[in-house]
Amino acid sequence: MLKVGVLGGSGYTGFELIRLLATHPEVKIVAVSSRAQEESAVSEHYPAFRKFVDLRYVLPDDPVFEKGVDVVFSALPHGASMKAVSGLVEKGVRVIDLSADFRIRDAAVYEQWYEPHTSPDLLKDAVYGLPELYRREIASARLVANPGCYPTSIILALAPLLKNRLIEEDSIIIDSKSGVTGAGRGLSLTTHFCEVNEGFKAYKVGGVHRHIPEIEQELSLISGKEIRVTFTPHLVPMSRGILSTLYVVPREGVKAGEIDEAYRTMYADEPFVRLVGSGEMPSTLQVRGSNFCDIGWKLDGRSGRLIVVSAIDNLTRGASGQAVCNMNIMFGIPETTGLFYVPWQP
Repeated sequence: MLKVGVLGGSGYTGFELIRLLATHPEVKIVAVSSRAQEESAVSEHYPAFRKFVDLRYVLPDDPVFEKGVDVVFSALPHGASMKAVSGLVEKGVRVIDLSADFRIRDAAVYEQWYEPHTSPDLLKDAVYGLPELYRREIASARLVANPGCYPTSIILALAPLLKNRLIEEDSIIIDSKSGVTGAGRGLSLTTHFCEVNEGFKAYKVGGVHRHIPEIEQELSLISGKEIRVTFTPHLVPMSRGILSTLYVVPREGVKAGEIDEAYRTMYADEPFVRLVGSGEMPSTLQVRGSNFCDIGWKLDGRSGRLIVVSAIDNLTRGASGQAVCNMNIMFGIPETTGLFYVPWQP
């Protein structure tokens, strides 16, 4: 039985981690941290955990995270996470970090988009936690950088096309829509009910969203050449889900059958990628609460563009579910353990 600790267990990502870990057959949660909720019961903060979690929040520097666990999940904000993670890794604790602090391999690029990096020496050891691309590296990693939610939906949708050189790399346009939980649980006017309900808006327009360097880094590694994308995120008045619609130009002579074959070959044995049938397109409702990524595509003969659509749950596949999947891989547990179930309906 793995002993698990969760740093930052009072936000939505922390909730989703605890939800998945509480019923995982190979796991025992031994500590959950929150500065704001110190000493209060986890089930008081989130009543959904009554009869499932009998723990009280502790501080992030509690000794249990260094000596009493096999693995720590860090759901702390960027900046705070790198400080906590570096000390744990130095003491031999295996860590899965859900912040952005170790996703970007170049410290200078991270600092351009975020803030000064206090543990740049660990960047070379961090493995990007997208199982479909880095499963072997994840298995032996001491530090896994769990991907961001938007990047997960985008990279999985484009990887087969770039790997097989089926598209023009400079043609990528990405239009993504996210539920409000992507903004976290903290109070904010922009996510206030009256500001979000019955509205639908773009934000961080014009190449300024912080997930862009992560997206471009991984797409460039797949393609073997530097890639720049046009990425526009939108906020949708729903709790969960991300729907990404990608517009790309196929290389001259590429046929629909080649595109189909690329997707089916790459994802044939992947338990958490589902390819929708011909004529269908993914829906966030069909992946709600699950670790699945659904992908569909259509070649537009009139415009000459290929349209790819992916759907994930931002809290599960886009964060905590993927983190639990990475834990399974790291400790030799069957990858689908605790994660393979029918998405919530309706």
